[in-house]
Amino acid sequence: MSDQRFSDHRTAALALLNGHHRLTRKAGQFLGQLAVDPAPLTAAQTDWLGKMLKRVGLPPLATGGAS
Repeated sequence: MSDQRFSDHRTAALALLNGHHRLTRKAGQFLGQLAVDPAPLTAAQTDWLGKMLKRVGLPPLATGGAS
């Protein structure tokens, strides 16, 4: 994996939504909300987003990228 990391949660959410990844309806709704809402993520949201990125082989969020 490259050293590239997503600088913010909105970019990471869009990468997941625009990729050809299998997503549940709940995951799609969550990612859609992240893509349009600039508010900082909670710890639980950051954790779930990180797990989804890892599962499909995308880079993680940069440190501090949750805001």
